[in-house]
Amino acid sequence: MEKEIVNRVANSKLITFDLEDFYPKGERISFDISKWLYEGVVLKEKDFRAFVSAHDWSQYTDTFVALHCSTEAIIPGWAYLLLTVHLTPYAKKVTVGSLEELETVLFSEIIHELPLELYRDKPVIIKGCSHKTIPSTAYVLLAQRLQPIAKSILYGEACSSVPLYKKK
Repeated sequence: MEKEIVNRVANSKLITFDLEDFYPKGERISFDISKWLYEGVVLKEKDFRAFVSAHDWSQYTDTFVALHCSTEAIIPGWAYLLLTVHLTPYAKKVTVGSLEELETVLFSEIIHELPLELYRDKPVIIKGCSHKTIPSTAYVLLAQRLQPIAKSILYGEACSSVPLYKKK
């Protein structure tokens, strides 16, 4: 008599939370303003404004833009604001920093807005592997939001997870 194989993972009440399911669609662009600086290091307001006025901002439609300067130039705050004002009608999101910082901002906003009532008093596993780049901070923020709600929190895959938290 053969023993029936039972899929305990499929039969468990464990809810898998995959941050990749919330990955915002759209191209990520790193916008380096150093090319608009005199010799790459000096911002001349009149020249900078001329570059901004002449630039085709529509090419950033439905993108996520990270503004930065790759040189050691000191950039006045208004310069990033001026670029943002021109990008806002087209881009989905504009930040100052690296592409990694852009992802952190995107996921921070997403996680903050998530309705988590579905996870109340349930065992939750935060899926660890993904095909897209998910910033570490996103996992931390998600764990913080889930802790007061979930019965337990695990990390990884259902077949090999790491326990993180269990409500007392």
